[in-house]
Amino acid sequence: MRVFSITPSGQGVSETDCLPAQLPAQGFVWIACARREFEVMQAQIQATLQGLCGTQLVDLHISDLLNNQLPSHYDYTSQYDMLVFRRLAAGHSETDLAQPGEPLHQSTRRSGPPVLRRIDTSPVGFAVFDRVLLTVHPVGCTVREAYALKLLNATTAEDRSSGVKLPSSPADLMLRVVNQMVDGYLALRRELTRQMDHWQSELLKPDSRFTNWSSVLDARLALHHLDEICEDQRAAVQDWIDSIETWPDPDSPAMHREHELLKVRSRDVLEHIERVIHHVRRMGQSAESAVQMHFSAQSNRTNDIMRTLTALTAVFLPLNLITGFFGMNFEFLPVIHSASGFWWVFGLMVLLVVVVVSVFWRKRYLARTRH
Repeated sequence: MRVFSITPSGQGVSETDCLPAQLPAQGFVWIACARREFEVMQAQIQATLQGLCGTQLVDLHISDLLNNQLPSHYDYTSQYDMLVFRRLAAGHSETDLAQPGEPLHQSTRRSGPPVLRRIDTSPVGFAVFDRVLLTVHPVGCTVREAYALKLLNATTAEDRSSGVKLPSSPADLMLRVVNQMVDGYLALRRELTRQMDHWQSELLKPDSRFTNWSSVLDARLALHHLDEICEDQRAAVQDWIDSIETWPDPDSPAMHREHELLKVRSRDVLEHIERVIHHVRRMGQSAESAVQMHFSAQSNRTNDIMRTLTALTAVFLPLNLITGFFGMNFEFLPVIHSASGFWWVFGLMVLLVVVVVSVFWRKRYLARTRH
């Protein structure tokens, strides 16, 4: 468990591993714990929330935070808002209840290229109070560790006038963490694009025999799965934006500006999610088009082969007719006993071949399709 006290006005961030007994004079508190830690320390966390915020999490929301199969969604009460957002993960990890935070086992990896194995998700839960943010992460959550490091370095970065600012409220911090998760999907789409481009080039080679159909099927299923994940994320963030619109008007200009910035950041997160959805669907359509073009090219190649074989059969069909005619068991046949009969028949056969080949060539029956 990691607990941060954040004071934006004083540019201060302090960290402890103990639950706070009271709120800081200014700013807010971020309590970040693993899912098993939240399950084991549920009573202590509820007591801390009661002391800091005057309320506790309802039982249904506790069940949602403990469920590692829950899709992205948004819910609220009169005292707090709750958002569940699925982030990319290397696999669903479980921990031992006796040792919360320590991995117990890893799930089986996906088949196919390494990029497809990254399309695995795990939910992160956010409970947003007025001055407290409670987050429930999977074990070894890289998003939490990365943003915690960024948060601890924010004050130093501001002293260097780099433009990095501390979050002004628990809701602002939640949106920043969610935005970092979405950036992981944006980075993943570039790797997916390279993989799909490679498969497309292999599928569209005219003389190749593509056999890696299992990976293409895995990619198609993974893209559909990613599309569903992003749709749930978009619906959750859209519900959050709709909820912000119902908040009462701020009293001071500073709070009004903070409220407007919160709306802007929420719309920015939504726009990033929509970009991922658009890109995933475009890749799915490209994969479908590449497969259809592959089968179309193979069909054209088969048609070229059959056309050539049919033309060759038609060329030699008159010759078979002539040889069959002179092979009949009759005693008297024309030119059968002539000394020059063979050459007349042979010349006739060559002439027929030349005429038929010329006709077929003019009609492009023997022309090869250019790829």
